[in-house]
Amino acid sequence: MTVTGAGGVKIATWRKGRRFHRDYDKLDIGTRDLTDEALQQLTKEPRPPGLRFEKLKGHSNPDIYTIHVTGNYKVSMEIDSSCAFLRRVANHDEIDRQP
Repeated sequence: MTVTGAGGVKIATWRKGRRFHRDYDKLDIGTRDLTDEALQQLTKEPRPPGLRFEKLKGHSNPDIYTIHVTGNYKVSMEIDSSCAFLRRVANHDEIDRQP
């Protein structure tokens, strides 16, 4: 079992899924920059302060985690070993509906 977060797995790399690329391309430049910054922070420490790293409830196969990019935008991901598979970057409601 992988323990993610404080004292857990450090994410060294990430892969971007097709849906993530589509979502990312729709973002404005400012939100893209904040997304890139958040992902960089995620590789530096397991639970970066301010990103509100959390596991989505109701999703256990696979486990889906999120980080907050802004007050309204999140990135959803699956974590396998030290690699994060980035699923989506979208507003809070969209991620909750279709992570």
